[in-house]
Amino acid sequence: MAVEIPSLIKPSKLRSRGGLLGECLAEFLGTFVLICFGCGVVAMAVAALPGSGRAATPTTIFLAAGDWLLITWGWAMAVVFGVYVAGGVSGAHINPAVTLAMAVRRGFPWAKVLPYWFAQLVGAFTGAALVYLVYHQAIGAYDAAASGPKVNGHTNATFSIFATFPAEYFHGGIWGPLIDQIVGTAFLVMFVVAVIDLRNQAVQSNLTPLIIGFIVAAIGMSFGANAGYAINPARDFGPRLLTYAEGWGSLAFPGSVAGVFSGYWWIPIVGPLVGGVIGVLVYDLFIGDVLVARIAQNETPEPGRARPEPPR
Repeated sequence: MAVEIPSLIKPSKLRSRGGLLGECLAEFLGTFVLICFGCGVVAMAVAALPGSGRAATPTTIFLAAGDWLLITWGWAMAVVFGVYVAGGVSGAHINPAVTLAMAVRRGFPWAKVLPYWFAQLVGAFTGAALVYLVYHQAIGAYDAAASGPKVNGHTNATFSIFATFPAEYFHGGIWGPLIDQIVGTAFLVMFVVAVIDLRNQAVQSNLTPLIIGFIVAAIGMSFGANAGYAINPARDFGPRLLTYAEGWGSLAFPGSVAGVFSGYWWIPIVGPLVGGVIGVLVYDLFIGDVLVARIAQNETPEPGRARPEPPR
């Protein structure tokens, strides 16, 4: 069916898209989809539902765990469709931490790392811009109705639609949120390399994007509240740039709320990059090396068995 669909541009002008440029375009679009639906669901929970009269008051958010589940499943679906969109062309990293991990341990060319990162960042910024275009009236209504500290009329609550910040119980400390981001991203990459590993129990029938979405949902449910589970430098930094441009000021850069945290902007970048590498190394140490050893021994025991079952 695909070969019957004509190109929008003449094939003679598409040759460059067959290589790295095409992969970067796919990473851009996949990350764009991720942010549109991920930040979009937070905009729904924080501003649109309260402002549209579908909550108790115009500023009522997060009264129960169900509110958090809305966001975790929304981000999960955002990942699913981002991966479905880009997977066939670029592998749908849509996350600089995944790209780095694949270069460290999966033979992904190092020459493609920076172009992928750039495409992911631009896709994230553009996705955040679209969410702001669609929801800026709801965001403005929430900010106007909310009480408490504001920066240029904006609240930290509406900033959370786009980027992340640490919980108050860290008291402005660096190590708690940084460890949180390392751990969350390590699990993300560990699970991703597990479900795509053909030597292991790889997901079949093109269900890999759905399972990756479940991974993100699980991380959000189990590790999300500490620091908003960015687990993706582009996912945080791109929308953070958008909020800075639209007036959130110090909430975006350097990422500060007086008396709560300061200079936070770099943690959702460094933490995920470190965590992603740790995740792929842990998987290979505990699982990948075992699979290599079994292949070398020409043994394929059933899962859970130490040795192949002897012939009867």
